[in-house]
Amino acid sequence: MGSFPGHVLPGTLFLLVGVWHVWSCIVRYVSNPKSFRVRAWNPVPGFDGRLKYLELYVIAVGGFIDLCVEFLYATHLQIVVHGVLNPSHMNNFEHSGMLLMFFIFGVITLLSEKTSFLPLPEGALCLIASAAFTAEYLLFYFHSTTHKGLEGYYHLILVLLIGLCVLSIIAGALLPTCFPLDLCSGIAITLQGLWFYQTAFTLYGPMMPDGCLLKGDEITCHSTEQEIYGELLANFQLFGLVLGVLVAVVGAYIYAEPKFGHSNLNNSQIPEDG
Repeated sequence: MGSFPGHVLPGTLFLLVGVWHVWSCIVRYVSNPKSFRVRAWNPVPGFDGRLKYLELYVIAVGGFIDLCVEFLYATHLQIVVHGVLNPSHMNNFEHSGMLLMFFIFGVITLLSEKTSFLPLPEGALCLIASAAFTAEYLLFYFHSTTHKGLEGYYHLILVLLIGLCVLSIIAGALLPTCFPLDLCSGIAITLQGLWFYQTAFTLYGPMMPDGCLLKGDEITCHSTEQEIYGELLANFQLFGLVLGVLVAVVGAYIYAEPKFGHSNLNNSQIPEDG
């Protein structure tokens, strides 16, 4: 993932899933708050059910493609050298393990939903999803300890966002009727996808802070002051993304409530005359 495409590809996957999760969560809640339940995935309505499992296919197929990129393409098929894993591509092997977890989540959920071989409750699927994010958290946590300076700081912010995904999904499994927790998990996944994009454009694209540059596989800054400036810029970027996502969520709720809201929900609360 230490490249522009290596951050954009998983970022796109997380962004698509996160935005869809937020929108579906809002629509399900405004349609009937009393029957709302936390979901590990959200079916696509309409189209005679042909796209019902699209989210799961995006996760499974997207994770598998990214897995192949990391494990096969990035390593140039030089996986084993002198009887051991190629030490030059250990990062790619770590990324492959993380992506394998999301691929497994997608496959298990498809088997659970489409067949009778592995029937699992929604809470169990949420815990499997949290296990995938936990694997990602551990990967980037140890990445943030090995990557120093500005690159390590961007990894640290990513770790915090992944941790928010883990906590919100587990909490949603434990409190399956809580709308804020389900919404929070969608927001966290969306922010994670956006932060992958932000990292790609900043560290491997045209938004590199002044005084810092990509030299080989490392980000170096000419002075401590310039590195601190880059970290402060990262804080501002994160604030901008959080603000933008929250505004978009509020806008989505305002749009969805009159369009999908249950018009008879409040009728039972109106006292009868006499």
